[in-house]
Amino acid sequence: MSRRALGTILGLTAAALLAAIVVSGLNQAERSRGLPLSHASIIRRQAAEKHLDPALIAAVIYAESKFEPRPSSAGAEGLMQILPATAYYVAHLSGGSTFTASDLAKPDINVAYGSYYLRYLLDHYDGDEMLAVAAYNGGLGNVDRWRSQAQAEGKALTIAAIPFPETREYVQRVLSAQRLYRYTYPHELGIE
Repeated sequence: MSRRALGTILGLTAAALLAAIVVSGLNQAERSRGLPLSHASIIRRQAAEKHLDPALIAAVIYAESKFEPRPSSAGAEGLMQILPATAYYVAHLSGGSTFTASDLAKPDINVAYGSYYLRYLLDHYDGDEMLAVAAYNGGLGNVDRWRSQAQAEGKALTIAAIPFPETREYVQRVLSAQRLYRYTYPHELGIE
């Protein structure tokens, strides 16, 4: 093989490698901009401890705060936007005796409490993610009432039948994001 041919092959190989690195970097930047993920180790740990899909936890965080925790106008706090009253309830259920509302600003505590509550809702609804996610947003009492009304009519509660538009859109957003997180971040979430 001539030096010229070898030089051309090496040049093309280097260009292809450089292009792959640039594309990989762009893909990572696009993933972070469009579908952020942080605190993956906390999400993985809580998912394992609470027997939850880590993509579901990430999707709830995405829908609640887009991984940028700040207090809501309703008073919810942290990554998973937990109301202090809900957090005190979770603390009571889980045996937490030293919890204070300011703890909700700490990602590890916020995700632990939000995941505990999500597990509680999934258990309450026999593993039905749609109902649990609806209750996370619209309230357990509301979802129980909607489900009872649907059952009285011989139907199952569907996303389309959720009477609160905000909750209906929230459920769609979370379940869609859950699929995207599984596809986009399988390694980071430990679901490969």
